[in-house]
Amino acid sequence: MTLTWHWPWAGLAALAVTLAIVALCMFLSARGGTQRHGLPVYGLDSDLNTEQIDESLHRFRVYNRFATTLLVLALITAMTLVARPSVVDENDERTNPRDIVLCLDVSASMLAYDHEVLSTYQQLISGFKGERIALSLFNSTSRTLFPLTDDYDLASGQLKKASEILRKVSTQDRIDKLSDRTAQDFTDLIEGTQNRTDKTSLIGDGLVSCAAMLPGFIYGKPSKPGKASIMLATDNVSGTSSYTLGSALDLTSKANISVDGLYDGPMGSENDKTTIEMRQEIEKHGGTYSSAHSGQSVDKMMRSLEKRKSEQDEHNRLSSLIDAPGWFTLIAAAFLGLWIAVAWRIQR
Repeated sequence: MTLTWHWPWAGLAALAVTLAIVALCMFLSARGGTQRHGLPVYGLDSDLNTEQIDESLHRFRVYNRFATTLLVLALITAMTLVARPSVVDENDERTNPRDIVLCLDVSASMLAYDHEVLSTYQQLISGFKGERIALSLFNSTSRTLFPLTDDYDLASGQLKKASEILRKVSTQDRIDKLSDRTAQDFTDLIEGTQNRTDKTSLIGDGLVSCAAMLPGFIYGKPSKPGKASIMLATDNVSGTSSYTLGSALDLTSKANISVDGLYDGPMGSENDKTTIEMRQEIEKHGGTYSSAHSGQSVDKMMRSLEKRKSEQDEHNRLSSLIDAPGWFTLIAAAFLGLWIAVAWRIQR
């Protein structure tokens, strides 16, 4: 890391003032001769002119000059701190790293794809640095599996556990072979997501619930653009929700929350009116829409979306200029410590 000076002129000014004071003191000291106003001035040289006294006086003067030199060096070194020695931090600094909420539909029609979404995100977070991630499951109602956190061990563990459970119910054949323990684990996982009868995949309500996990949303306080995002993985909407997808996206858009949609439903439903509306609404609000039937795997689509988000975030990285007074402080302290030792020796 290259050392730079944040306030170089302040340091030079302080150093100049220090040197001027030292020069003035030396000048005034040099003016004191053996005579003042024509009158004789007697000093130690004349009154204590013995061999033993002369040796002690010589030693005193050497220590005194050495102490003065150390004090001046300590002062000059301390004055360099006024210029604020700094270095550029080699680590990436991100202002307000992204908050990411994975909003996952766990209705019956989504079970064939949910485990892929969770498995992919489990791998993606291994490359996160400072991002916070949360997971919400929804059907007719929502359930928070874990809130926003940068504890990646916790998040990875929860994603892995949920992915393994959902993998075991991803096909009808696997469902038919479920053990009682696995069936109970699945029930526990989706508990709280089906509290409204005859209604499934209420996308608008699910999206608002996910957005409410992001700071400031419920207070109407917008976040910085690009700093909060939701990955909405769903298929279709059935039944009347409290919020339409359009109204939910209006709310997230006002809060500067980007929403990307991942359609994971059956291929036969891809051209349904609600699916087309989902795509149109998400793209109209600046989000990206992807379909599991576009020829790409769920894994590839999610990695592509995350890559685009990361590239956008890359532009928001800053180089951090940090103060680096360490060596100068140490040197000044060393000079000062030596001066104290020499001054103590002079006093002795």
